Amino acid sequence: MEDEELTESLLVAQQPGNIRIISNGVGSNDTGAIASGVTGVLLLSAFVTACSAFTGGFVVGYSAPAESGIVADLGLSTAEYSVFGSIMTIGGMIGAVISGKLADIIGRKYQTMWILDIFYIMGWLAIYFAKGAWLLDLGRLSLGFGFGLTCYVAPTYLSEITPKNLRGGFTSVTMAMIPFSVTVAYLIGSVVNWRALALIGAIPSLLLLFGLFFIPESPRWLAKIGQEKEFEAALQRLRGKNVNTSEEAADIKDYTENIQQISEDKILHLFQQKYAYQLIVGIGLMVLQQFGGLNGFAFYMDEIFELAGVPSIIGFIVVSIPEIPAIALGSILIEKFGRRTLLMISATGECLGCVLTGLSFLLQSLNWWTEATPTLVLSGILVFKASYSLGVGAIPWIIISEIFPINVKGSAGSICNLVNWFCSWLVSYTFNFLVEWSSAGTFFLYASMSGLGVLFTAKLVPETRWRALEEIQASLTHNLQ
Repeated sequence: MEDEELTESLLVAQQPGNIRIISNGVGSNDTGAIASGVTGVLLLSAFVTACSAFTGGFVVGYSAPAESGIVADLGLSTAEYSVFGSIMTIGGMIGAVISGKLADIIGRKYQTMWILDIFYIMGWLAIYFAKGAWLLDLGRLSLGFGFGLTCYVAPTYLSEITPKNLRGGFTSVTMAMIPFSVTVAYLIGSVVNWRALALIGAIPSLLLLFGLFFIPESPRWLAKIGQEKEFEAALQRLRGKNVNTSEEAADIKDYTENIQQISEDKILHLFQQKYAYQLIVGIGLMVLQQFGGLNGFAFYMDEIFELAGVPSIIGFIVVSIPEIPAIALGSILIEKFGRRTLLMISATGECLGCVLTGLSFLLQSLNWWTEATPTLVLSGILVFKASYSLGVGAIPWIIISEIFPINVKGSAGSICNLVNWFCSWLVSYTFNFLVEWSSAGTFFLYASMSGLGVLFTAKLVPETRWRALEEIQASLTHNLQ
């Protein structure tokens, strides 16, 4: 009964032209409460966070162009190189398991910078200096661990520091750095050797490390642990020294204090009925993001080009062309049309890209119109990657960072992150087996998963555009009382 009363006090009410958050029975007009402008500190914080996402994507893209050089220089067998390529997902799953709790204990900023960045730098250096398989694998494991932490911390930190009218755009651009940097790794790796590529991969990590000294901690995390002065100072830095942040600060503090009285962040608390909806949405979005076939394209793109008779260098250049425009377009449209609409458009585009790719291999197997196979494959991959960058690559992480209350955010983030990494491993592990079964069938299977993702999004995923985090979380939790 006490829980219901506390949750009722957090209920979000909407009135024409005005949204107010009722906290402890006191309504606060939201107009002007949250600064809508972009400040230098906010831009720097987003850039530093983007460095972590870019490094993570570079880790994913590193293994494909480096394969021939590493095998030749170190004399690795196919099995040994397969271990090197796949061990990243093991590190990612380990990082995912502890990411939420670690972020809650020591903070978003310090985990983002000190912990994961140390593992990034150590990983790249281990690969650069490797003389055999063991140090190579250790470096890859370290990189995967850092990336596993990044997948939770980067969107969570950004969602907690940005104004509601900028949250979608900032987070989508940052998380879209992951697929973009995969392509960058392909392109750079085609012209430099594997050791040089490892050093280039470390550059964003060094920028990340340097940026630590200039960005604030998440105000919402500071409010959660009771550091009131630091909370107010961090919020003021982010919004600008001349902006009145008193109303936003009051709303955050009231919500945080009330929600922490309901329960602490323990894994079992997450499996209450009132959080079931958010958990279903979060896990479903992680499955959608990975089962669309991303790692099939990312890890084995060179193999796909070879099967289709497309020169690798030409293929990598062509499919990288739409990435930046798609990322820019996604960051604009996410606040114009909303998360749900853009996610459905993006997943539909993924479905189309997989259908085109599958169709090309089907025609090839039937010896029909085989001269069109390279064009269809390039078109399919281009459509897939552009669609992924438009929304599926970033929006699931944005929504997950928005829908869970702060009292269960750490546990929820760890579970969703772990599901994402497990699905990532499953797709990458099964791809070659599926291709041996049927090249065309593999991509038609991915297309069907993207199609199911469209239906899942339309039926279950909430729209979170232009709403304060406290408003989103209180309304979703209250609806399941």
